[in-house]
Amino acid sequence: MAVLRVTLRLVVSLILALAILWAAAALWIDGPESRALAGTLAGGLILIAATGAVLVRPWRRAAVAVFAVFAVALAWWLTLTPSHDRDWQADVARLPTATLDGSRLTVRNLRNFEYRGETDYNERWETRTYDLDTLVGFDMFVSFWGPTLYGHTIASWEFADGGHLAASIETRKEKGEAYSALRGFFRQYELYYVVGDERDLIGLRANHRGETVYLYRIGGLMSEGRELLLDYVREINAIAERPRWYNALTHNCTTSIWHHTKAVGSGPSLDWRLLANGYLVDLAHERGTVNTSIPLAELKRRSDITERARSSGAGEDFSAAIREGLPPRPRLGGSANAAPAP
Repeated sequence: MAVLRVTLRLVVSLILALAILWAAAALWIDGPESRALAGTLAGGLILIAATGAVLVRPWRRAAVAVFAVFAVALAWWLTLTPSHDRDWQADVARLPTATLDGSRLTVRNLRNFEYRGETDYNERWETRTYDLDTLVGFDMFVSFWGPTLYGHTIASWEFADGGHLAASIETRKEKGEAYSALRGFFRQYELYYVVGDERDLIGLRANHRGETVYLYRIGGLMSEGRELLLDYVREINAIAERPRWYNALTHNCTTSIWHHTKAVGSGPSLDWRLLANGYLVDLAHERGTVNTSIPLAELKRRSDITERARSSGAGEDFSAAIREGLPPRPRLGGSANAAPAP
């Protein structure tokens, strides 16, 4: 019994220590602009928590005292509110919105920039209409800029006329602001859905950021693909009405997709590969939502579209060109409404 009590104390103490370190980091990153003041607050919080842990007795009261310090910091942090009124970078300056009239979906502020370089472009914000009755497929891009443990995911819907509607869940950065993985765990970036042409979203990453991009065709019923797109639309419109925070753990490019798929009843159970999304295709292969007629390694090799994207440039046939030679889309559900294999 004594061993159990000691173990419990150690576990609780570790959790509280991590909570205090997070709270101090929140004060430093999300706190006052003055670095001196932010540092004083962060250091003071650690000092107060440490003093309580050492001087307050018995141990249970000390734990409550330390938790109270964390709770005060958390209460402050939760009061921080996102905003639409900042000096945004041009590529995220406009918020997309969408309206549905019967089966016709009209998207406004769809991004279709003409790039000469990553930050050198001609702006093109467009309005496009899609007939949801002609939806024929759903695809997932995964883009890597370095190690393949974690990448960026982009969803794309395919229509019978060869059109595609892509959506990338990102941070909305201000002018002069760069993304930081550490700062992404705090309240530093607003959540932003880039709705755009594949030539923009994919061409930018392959041609101007030097990333390696994979394209996986996802099998399923078109009714599921339609519901997933409409759930995206609801979130896009909700963000246009009220800004939301991005979070590198809970609301990032992959976990947000998972939330959407769960909302329409087609998402997988919580899995570690949703966070280490470089292995997301491994999960999809296990579930049979990507082509399983070939080994996983071969699927990945044939799904690398980087060179095709680079050789295609920004041509009108970009979406068709990057899909040449891809493994066929799997058929699921045995229904005539299942995504046809091209």
